[in-house]
Amino acid sequence: MTVMKTSMRNFYAHKGRMALSAVAVLLSVAFVCGTLVFTDTMNTTFDKLFASTSSDVTVSAKGASDTGETTSDNGKPPVMPASVLGAVRKADGVKSAEGTVFSTSATVVDADKDSLSPTSGAPTIVGNWNGNDARTMEITEGAAPKGSDQVMVDADTADKHHLKLGDEIGVITAVGTHTAKISGIAAFQVTNPGAAIFYLDTKTAQEALVGESNVYTNVNVTAASGVSDAQLKKNVAAEIGGGYKVQTAKETADANRDSVGGFLDVMKYAMLGFAGIAFLVGIFLIINTFSMLVAQRTREIGLMRAIGSSRKQVNRSVLAEALLLGVVGSLLGVGAGVGIAVGLMKLMGMTGMNLSTDDLTVAWTTPVVGMVLGIVVTVLAAYLPARRAGKVSPMAALRDAGAPADAKAGAVRAVIGLLLTGAGGLGLYLASAADKAAEGSLWLGLGVVLSLIGFVVIGPLLAGAVVRVLGAIVLRAFGPVGRMAERNALRNPRRTGATGAALMIGLALVACLSVVGSSMVASATEELDKSVGTDFIIQSDGGQLMTPQAVQAIKSTPGLERVTEYKWTEADFTTPDGKTLDKTAITAADPTYATDLRVETVAGNLADAYRPDSMSVHEKFAEDHRVTLGSKIAVAFKNGSTARLTVRAITSSDAVIDQGAMYTSIDTLKKYVPADKLPLDDLVFATAKDGQQDAAYTSLKSALHDYPQYTVRDQTDYKQELKDQIGQLLNLIYGLLALAIIVAVLGVVNTLALSVVERTREIGLMRAIGLSRRQLRRMIRMESVVIALFGALLGLGLGMGWGATAQQLLALQGLNVLEIPWPTIIGVFIGSAFVGLFAALIPAFRAGRMNVLNAIATD
Repeated sequence: MTVMKTSMRNFYAHKGRMALSAVAVLLSVAFVCGTLVFTDTMNTTFDKLFASTSSDVTVSAKGASDTGETTSDNGKPPVMPASVLGAVRKADGVKSAEGTVFSTSATVVDADKDSLSPTSGAPTIVGNWNGNDARTMEITEGAAPKGSDQVMVDADTADKHHLKLGDEIGVITAVGTHTAKISGIAAFQVTNPGAAIFYLDTKTAQEALVGESNVYTNVNVTAASGVSDAQLKKNVAAEIGGGYKVQTAKETADANRDSVGGFLDVMKYAMLGFAGIAFLVGIFLIINTFSMLVAQRTREIGLMRAIGSSRKQVNRSVLAEALLLGVVGSLLGVGAGVGIAVGLMKLMGMTGMNLSTDDLTVAWTTPVVGMVLGIVVTVLAAYLPARRAGKVSPMAALRDAGAPADAKAGAVRAVIGLLLTGAGGLGLYLASAADKAAEGSLWLGLGVVLSLIGFVVIGPLLAGAVVRVLGAIVLRAFGPVGRMAERNALRNPRRTGATGAALMIGLALVACLSVVGSSMVASATEELDKSVGTDFIIQSDGGQLMTPQAVQAIKSTPGLERVTEYKWTEADFTTPDGKTLDKTAITAADPTYATDLRVETVAGNLADAYRPDSMSVHEKFAEDHRVTLGSKIAVAFKNGSTARLTVRAITSSDAVIDQGAMYTSIDTLKKYVPADKLPLDDLVFATAKDGQQDAAYTSLKSALHDYPQYTVRDQTDYKQELKDQIGQLLNLIYGLLALAIIVAVLGVVNTLALSVVERTREIGLMRAIGLSRRQLRRMIRMESVVIALFGALLGLGLGMGWGATAQQLLALQGLNVLEIPWPTIIGVFIGSAFVGLFAALIPAFRAGRMNVLNAIATD
């Protein structure tokens, strides 16, 4: 009880000093709890959506996915004859059945040909208005479509694009373009998953999406009273026979949940990973806080020891303070986590996915995980300072206001740090020298972890040398004030090292990812310059296939020398070694593709692969299946017959573009696949006549004006798009890393604040002998800057080493260029100086306001 009372008094006596450490715990716990609440809420939302939109039993066409998505390689959804609906209605236990037709491969545009599709990556769904949709949508304006000239749109899409009744929109599919006017607007009764949904009447949907009547993509079946879904499924399957996919409501919901669950899991664990980084940075802040508090209370601890307190009691006293800190910070963090989750839901709403706070899900495990994690991490971080407090001798404490440094412990720390750093460096070297990416990745992970720990352990040793160099470059210009700032930073290398290490971790990751991202862009750009021999690449950013009408518009564009079509399909391969490879990808293109993409071959000539009944394979495939030039491979094309194709070329497996592709000609594909089953083009290449590139570029954009789902890019556009995509990903990662950097800044603030308290008497004496308030504040700011630059220098150097090693692994995949983004690195380094200045504002202000006489009188 005495230990607890002492701990409580010390905690409240130093509550200001504890505040920043509590904020670090709060932020870290909040990010963990916010992630868990957000992903749990997403799961709840989608579970309710899938449960409400699934009929008791759903019958789908052969080839439809388990989730009901209707993407196919001919641009049309898989369908079944309308006679299936009649057969389903005859099955025992059927209360009602309704045929539906819908597609996710359509593009919808307004009267100005601007796309109405979501920009968040969610699908555009066009289908017929049916009873199942009427359960989840409410018509708020107008009426449901009743003719070919009418269409209904969901309310969220209407609001986003300012659509109103009577506006004309166009539905573009592989069949053609269908125009209609908005007859109604329907609002979601469940959470909008972000999709844009458009409804036609049944007959119009069949004609516009499939190109024929009397077909359906799905049949929604409702069970009669007392009939289970499982029994209904069995009865329906028996009535309609094989060749169709029959699923219960639970099976449909589970399939949809699995398709979304993978994305949610990736998001969840990625965000938790960044929360872990913030926790790691917070550990340094807590260690620093308690180390400095223990040092400042050396005499107090000595008195406690002198009047009979044991080492264990002193140790427990410090750990009890850490426990209080962990409890307070974690409690606040759990509450803040719910706020973060709500903020993330609002952010998702801005992208089109409207998540309702009515579905906010706080599982009992979330606060438990947050509390346990926050408390355990805080207590563990305080263990070393507590152990050091317990070792304070009563006489040593009474003689000196600070605990003496343990030279032996410092030497052991240096040796361990050097060994860990060396082991980390060896791991990075082995990763860069690896012949296989999988093996190299293991060495890279080990090297990153060991080198990071090594730098953290060896930080105090490095602080002395690095701070002196930085002081000579940055601080000496400020005269005596700069030299005093340098000496203050050098006074306690352990503290400076720990403070710098907190910032080092975040900046090391920033530097590593910057190097990797820049190297990927530079490598891909070089590969494009080396390999691509065409002027223009036309494709859909939303993954939609090229309609025949759009391809014809491209071919009719003036100023083009050649147009190359590029298709992708699947086939079952039977190789010379007797193995059958199901659903293997094969690419069909025009013979000019051999010119448009200069693929390196290790045997044969790629142009020969486009001869009749010929193909190419890549090097690894050839090695695995004993394929040589002249080998015959039986290729059973999807939706077609089986061909025996002769291998005419073997391409390098090290290519970046089309890596692992196997080629044949479109004419060969047409020979074995019926015209109505032939896959549409994935993309189209176009090459302008000499000197007409600019005119052809303009003409192509004009020719595709009626097809806004497709984008025309020249090589410059393509490179910029690649750079933008990687840049967006990096910006997202940097945003998540900002949490760790914020905690690191709090560490600098905390260190300076406690350092000012520790040096109260010294500051009073300096003020007494003539140091002005302005000079004092400048000295503290310069000390903060040099600590921040120390952490930045270590972090950026370490991160560039990690990034360079990672690029060596990427080189095994063909990304051979190492690009150091010097503007980013230099910008981050300079920015770190401003971070130091910002972190010192409050400590410097408080130091400047000290009463000189009171400061001198401080013991």
